[in-house]
Order: sequence, then C-alpha cells, then structure tokens
Amino acid sequence: MKETKICVIGLGYVGLPMARLFSTKYKTVGYDICESRVEALMAGHDDMLEVSDELLQEALEGNLKCTSNIEDIRDCNFYVVAVPTPVDKNNNPDLSPLYEASATVGSVLSEGDVVVYESTVYPGVTEEECVPVLERVSGLKFNEGFFAGYSPERINPGDKLHTVEKIKKVTSGSTPEIGQYIDAVYNSVLEAGTHLAPSIKVAEAAKVIENSQRDINIAFVNELSKIFNKLGIDTYDVLEAASTKWNFLPFMPGLVGGHCIGVDPYYLAQCAQRHGYNPEIILAGRRMNDGMGEYAANQTVKLMMKKGIQVLGSNILILGVTFKENCPDVRNTRVVDLYNSLKEYNLNIKVYDPWADHSVVKNHYGIELESKLPEERFDAVVLAVAHDQFKEMDIHSLVNDTHIIYDIKGVLPKDMVDGRL
Repeated sequence: MKETKICVIGLGYVGLPMARLFSTKYKTVGYDICESRVEALMAGHDDMLEVSDELLQEALEGNLKCTSNIEDIRDCNFYVVAVPTPVDKNNNPDLSPLYEASATVGSVLSEGDVVVYESTVYPGVTEEECVPVLERVSGLKFNEGFFAGYSPERINPGDKLHTVEKIKKVTSGSTPEIGQYIDAVYNSVLEAGTHLAPSIKVAEAAKVIENSQRDINIAFVNELSKIFNKLGIDTYDVLEAASTKWNFLPFMPGLVGGHCIGVDPYYLAQCAQRHGYNPEIILAGRRMNDGMGEYAANQTVKLMMKKGIQVLGSNILILGVTFKENCPDVRNTRVVDLYNSLKEYNLNIKVYDPWADHSVVKNHYGIELESKLPEERFDAVVLAVAHDQFKEMDIHSLVNDTHIIYDIKGVLPKDMVDGRL
C-alpha cells in the first residue's frame, strides 16, 4: 500500500485536534472552506483554544498544512471527514454539511483512496447517504475504486485532561482489510489505542448511544431536582448522600446543550422512527432537558417574588453563555433558553462571558454580550456556566442589598445562594 497521506476535512473542534495529532506521524493537510479560519491557523493560533499555539506551531513546522484550496488535497489518499452534523429548528438531523463534504472529497478521490467519517450520525448514514455521493462525484465504485470507514469523534471541548490522544477510539471499515488498515492508522497516533468494530453501522450506533445514554441520565436527575425542589430538599445533598454507594452514577442536573449530548438523541430517534419504532425514553429525556432553561428562569423569578423584589424592570445578570465551562463553544447552548424565558418577564438582562466570541453570540442568538463585568448592582444574578473565573468571583459585589443568586451549576457555596437546580 502506498504511503499514507492524510486530509482532514473540517478544522473545527474535532478536525483540528485530529489533524494536529495525525501530523505527528503522517503528512497531513487540514482543509476548511472558511478562509479566515485557515489564515488564523496558518498564523499559529486556534481561536477555539482546542490546540495550544505551541502545539499548533510545532505541527505547522512539521507535517501539517492548513488550506482552503481544494487542489492542495488532491494528492491525499486517506480522507477524514469531521464536519458538523446539527439538527434543524424542528430537531430533524441536518446532513447537508456531510453531503457537501462528501462532494468535495469525491471531486479529488483517486483509485484506492479511503474516506473515514467522524461526524456523528445515525446507523446507516455513511454507507447509505455519504457513499452514494462519493460514487456519483468521483465516478469510482465503492469497495472497488475506493473504500470507507467510520471512527466516531471523541473530542471533549475545553477538556485539557482527556485530550484526543488519550481517548480510546472506535474504528471500522467497509471491508475487513480496510478496517484493519484504518484501525492501524488511528492506533499509530493514539496513546489510548483503538477498538475495531465489526462494521460501520456498529461504530455509528456506538457513537450515537454514548451521548443518548448521558442525555437520559441527566434528564432523570433534572426530573429529580424538580421533585426535590417541591419537597424542599436540596438535590445536591441527596446526590452526595446517594454517591456513597459504590455503583451509584453521579450525574448532575443542569442545562444540556452542545453539539453532542443535546443533538445525538434526535439522530437516534429519527433512525428508529424510520424503521417503524417510536422511541419513548429517548424523546422523553430530550423534552425534559430542553425545558430546563425555562424552568431555571421561572425558579429565579419565583425567588425574586418571595423576597419582595419588583420583577418588572428589574436588573438581571447572567454569568456565562457557552454550552460548558472553560470553553468558547456556544453551539446549541441552552443558556439561550434561560435568556429568552427571562425576557418574557420584561427584565433588564445583561450577559457576561469572558470565554465567548461576542460576534458569534450576536449573529447566532441575537444576544449582545457585555465586554467586561458590569460595575452596576443587580437584583438577581444567575450563574449559568461554571467558568473558573466565576467560581473565584465575589458575586456579592454585583448585587443589591435585597437580591437573589441562582446557581444552575451547583458550584457556589450553599450558604451563598438562594436557589440551585
């Protein structure tokens, strides 16, 4: 087999770390249609903060090149597709980025090349949706002229402990031999190793249930938090007590957003419905988690009313807008639900997040972020994201004498807050 030369399509939270990692062993080209993104990367900085400047610059001096010119990827022979797979406004899977990426790869595909998909999908998408595009555009026949595989992404944005090379990867191939080849390529750069699945569909299914399982577990705890709130019991006290049992699963309540946990269950649900089964637990979990932003907003307002704070026209500060802590990723953030629900009460709301890109938040969600921590005093502060800066902040310096502090993440001292999920 000829020397492996890798191309990673899509240089986002998943693609760039993988491209950087592949470049430690192979000639690697990172391709992205966003020219400004490519220019920034070639200048040695990742504004998503997933790859440090030091590691990126080291890779660029070695085997890595980033480009938006399709001609630069024509001589590659191992293509890795790592583009987003979102849902639309009706929560239906949107495969258009995959179709576009497949067409791009198909236009440069040569005899014997391998295409591996990392994007989260439901079982069957790689072979039934993507491969036909590759065949049509390239003119090559599947498993004769070219081959395919699936290796679900396992990037955890913002996590500097479980970095890509330290997370075991599932691999698969369209033939047994190609499966072995794909597995060997990934295994050669991963400290944690790989697991070769028996088929592409098995690998696809493994990915989509990983996050669906977490979604359902969090939904259960979110429902418990609603019950315990009515009983006047602190949910975190209950979880701490229950966690003393060795096999208790310590999930925490909260807003479930992001590109994986808040999206993958919809992919699995639609797949099930297409095959004549209407999933109950999966969609029930989604409904529960999708409603937690509104629930937190209502709880905040109730606490204000109990303290005699005039709700109409009051000043509220939301701390955090990203989907998780210590990370600039705002994809599918459910803090937006909190914000929109509070707006219905005609409050004056300010949002501060030192991690988020102001222009991205404005363009995607219509929310104008504060450029610095406001100096005024607020009637209520809602901690929505557990950034380290917020944990260390003197939040009492931000509020009026009569105020409420609502801690969605449960990270502030219990005696400091008026309520938490």
